[in-house]
Amino acid sequence: MALTLTKLLLFSFLMSSTVLTTKSKLLTSKHEKLTRFHVYMQEKISGSNATVITVAQASTTNQSATSFGLVQVFDDALTVGPKMSSKNLGRVQGMVTFASQSEVALSMSMNFVFTEGRYNGSGLTVVGRNMLSLKVREMPIVGGTGLFRLARGYVHTNTYSSDSNTGLQVLVYDFSVYHY
Repeated sequence: MALTLTKLLLFSFLMSSTVLTTKSKLLTSKHEKLTRFHVYMQEKISGSNATVITVAQASTTNQSATSFGLVQVFDDALTVGPKMSSKNLGRVQGMVTFASQSEVALSMSMNFVFTEGRYNGSGLTVVGRNMLSLKVREMPIVGGTGLFRLARGYVHTNTYSSDSNTGLQVLVYDFSVYHY
């Protein structure tokens, strides 16, 4: 009985060592790299074919100078250049909440879904605070899929153009992303 228990413990130890060594080799076999690129988001905030819609708001949102309590979802085009006719790379889908009572600051959750080009089949997730009074805003990259698996980093964004007549707003996103 004691010999069987000893053999079982020894076998368990050897298996654990093998699994840990294998996992360690898998994690260290690929080197982390930094990728930098920029893309444009085409957002239609009003009019026909709007890509941003309101899904909820507080009873006091309309009286708030900062739209506090407003919740919207969006599904915007992701392009290579600033023009709507630029090559399409995918979609930016997510949710925005106007989360400050004292300034126009958004709490955002965005998924950059690449369906064309170099990053086709991959995605990046950005979650963070977007204070609209700043010319350049920074938000963290909290994860990714495909080529961006185990992603981390940051993205800078600013408004490239905004046309109140058409409701079209173009934003540029400059990514600095670490991934394997």
